[in-house]
Formats: sequence, structure tokens, C-alpha cells
Amino acid sequence: MREVALASLGCTPVALTDLGELAQVIWTFLSLSLFSLGGGNTLLAEYHHLSVEQFCWLTDAQFADLYALAEAAPGPSSMIVGLLGMGAAWKEGPLWGLLSGFGAELAILLPSTLLMVVACLSWNRLKDSPWRVAFERGLGPITLGILFAVGLKILTTANHGPRAYLVSIVVCVLMLRTRISPLWFMGLAGLLGGLGVINR
Repeated sequence: MREVALASLGCTPVALTDLGELAQVIWTFLSLSLFSLGGGNTLLAEYHHLSVEQFCWLTDAQFADLYALAEAAPGPSSMIVGLLGMGAAWKEGPLWGLLSGFGAELAILLPSTLLMVVACLSWNRLKDSPWRVAFERGLGPITLGILFAVGLKILTTANHGPRAYLVSIVVCVLMLRTRISPLWFMGLAGLLGGLGVINR
């Protein structure tokens, strides 16, 4: 099923049948690690590009499903990387899937975590520096821009059809205007999907 969907897009999945290909997955996420300091979602567009468009590991629908699973599960938002790594190699067998998922997650977390530990240890020494204040103020707009881009990527990846877009817009407006818990929106969207009112 997955191969048919990818073939219809003119995409040939990269096989991960040896250690060299597994190393490529790990290197891909290792090279992105230092850019993910704001959390796993900051690189969501790049994750999508790599896993769906460049290496053809997943379809759009599978990527959206893995993103939803990573967000629903407790833990860091970078959990999506482990799921992408597992999805990349799962067709080669469960062992390759687990190795690839574990390797990808370790690759995305280790360098950025070590950098943050070093930065935190010296950050207090700069508490009176104007550079620290300017840096912290500058991160606000950057973070908002990244979150907006992530929202657009998920909207265009997961939604197909006018009903799904309408539900997304209504939920966005209600989230901004009310204090209703996001869990209610997730539950309602799941119910609408289960009843066939909206689909992907």
C-alpha cells in the first residue's frame, strides 16, 4: 500500500538494508541536531522534506500520523524523529526499524543536549550583559515564526478537503479566543473523523 502511494508520486523509497544506509539516517539527523534547540518541532518542515520528498520513506498521510502520535504521547516533541527513523526502516523488518528509530533519536538529542548543558552552565555569568537581553528578546519573534510555519506545514500535510480545512480554521480561532483545553478539540476532531464527517 505504501509503495503504491509513493510510486504514484514518482518517488522510490530509499532502502535501509545495510549499515551504510542506517548510518545515512543517523547522519541526516545528527547534522540537524544543533538547529533543533527550540525543540523537535522547529525542524518539522525539514523532517517532512527529508522523509517524504527526498528519501521517500513515508507518505504525507504517514508523516501526519506520526506527527500526531508524537504530539499525543508524553515526552519531548523530538520524539517524532525516532518515529521517522523507525518508519524509514520498518519495511526492512522490526529490528532495522528499532535500530533506525533509536539511532535517529539519539542523533537528534545528543549534540543539542550537550550544547544546552554547556550554555546553561555559563548563561548565569552573562545575566547583566546587554547581549543576553538582546538575544532573549530576539528569540520571541523567531519562535512565533517557526510555530506558524509548523502549523502551516501540518495543515497542508494532514488536511485534504474543505471540511478538514474548515475544522482547522474553527479550532484555531477558538484556541486563540477561548480558554478551552486543546484535549476537547482533539477529542472532537477524532470523533468527527471516526464518524466520517472529516477525512484525509
